[in-house]
Amino acid sequence: MPITAQIHRYSLARKKIWTICKSFHIFFVKFVNNFSLMTTDNNPRCAVLGYGSWATAIVKTLTVNHHHVDWLVLNDEILQSLHDRSRNSKYLPWCYIDKEFMTPSNDINAVVRDADMVFLAMPSAFLEKFLKPLTESLENKIVVSAVKGIIPGDYLTIVEHMNRYYDVPMENLAVVTGPSHAEEVGQCQLSYLTVASESSTTAERVRGVLANDFFRCSLSNDVLGVEAAAIMKNVSALAVGIAVGLRYGDNFLAVLIAGCAAEMKRFIDEAVPIDKRDINTAAYLGDLLVTCYSPLSRNRRFGTLLGKGCSVKSALNEMTMIAEGYYAADCVRQSSMRRNIDMPIADKVWEVLYEGAPARDAMQAITQILR
Repeated sequence: MPITAQIHRYSLARKKIWTICKSFHIFFVKFVNNFSLMTTDNNPRCAVLGYGSWATAIVKTLTVNHHHVDWLVLNDEILQSLHDRSRNSKYLPWCYIDKEFMTPSNDINAVVRDADMVFLAMPSAFLEKFLKPLTESLENKIVVSAVKGIIPGDYLTIVEHMNRYYDVPMENLAVVTGPSHAEEVGQCQLSYLTVASESSTTAERVRGVLANDFFRCSLSNDVLGVEAAAIMKNVSALAVGIAVGLRYGDNFLAVLIAGCAAEMKRFIDEAVPIDKRDINTAAYLGDLLVTCYSPLSRNRRFGTLLGKGCSVKSALNEMTMIAEGYYAADCVRQSSMRRNIDMPIADKVWEVLYEGAPARDAMQAITQILR
C-alpha cells in the first residue's frame, strides 16, 4: 500500500477514535451530573427551625431516615443537652437523636446555608423571632411548614407569610399536617400525615424525606385548605376543653365535636373554596378528632383550665407549651365576620378569650344551638 494511503487511513482512524472519546466524555459528564442531582434529590440536607416537642419529633423522624439535619436551637440548656446526651432536655427528654445525623446550632444562617429543605417547626407567634437574623436566601429552597397556626395580628397562614415576605415561590412551599401528637411521633408510633403543596414534585420530595414505616404520608394540593383546617381544629379543641373543665359528659362532647366539624367545613369551604375536598380525611377530620379528644392536646388542656375557672392570663402562664388556639380564635373571628360565616361555637370561644366572657355562660349558650 502506498505510504500516502497508509497515512490517510491512519488519519481517519485517529479522527474516529477522537470522536468516540469525545462522545464518551460527554456521556460521562452527563452521567456524573445526573448522578449528583439524583443523590442530592434522594438524600437532601435538611434544616429544622424550632426546638419544641414537634420540632424534636420531626428531627427524630428525619434522622431515623438517615437524613442529615442542621437544627436551629435557641436555648443554651437544650443545645448543650443535645451535644452531651443526644436528647432535648426540656421537650421529649426521653427521645434519643442520633448525633451522626444531627448538627445543632444557634446560628440560623449556618443552619440553612447548605440546606435543600427547611422545616419550620416553631409556634407561629415566634416565627419572626426565629427568622429575624436570617440573611441567607430561602428563595431556592423547599420550605416546609409544620406550624399549625396563624401569624398573630397578620392573619396570614405560614405559607402565605413565607411567600409574601421571604419570596419563597408557592411551588417551593409545602405543609405537613394531620393527626400527629409529637409524643407519639417521637416514640415512632404509627401516624398518618398529609404533605400539601401546589407542586406535586415538591410534595413528593417532602414525602420522600419523611415517610417510613411509622410516619405515613399522603399527598394533597389543598395547601391553604389544610392550613385553615389546622387553625380551626385548635379553636374547636379549646371549646371541648372548656366543656371538659365544666364536667360535661361524653354524650355532650360527641355532639359538640360534631358541631365543630360542621363549623370547620363551613369555614374552609367559604374561606378557601375549591371544587373537590373530602373533609372526612386525616388532614381535616382526623386532626380535629385527635386534637379534641386526646389528653395530649395542649389546646384542649388550655380550654380545660378555662373551664375550671382559671383566667385567660393564668391559664396561658400555666401552659408549658404554646396553645395555638389562642391566636387562631382571633383569626377565625376576623375572617368569619368579613365573610359573614356562621360560627357560633368559635364565636363563643373568642368571647371567653378576648372579651372576658365567663366560660360557663359561653358553654351554656352553645348547648342551646347544638342539635
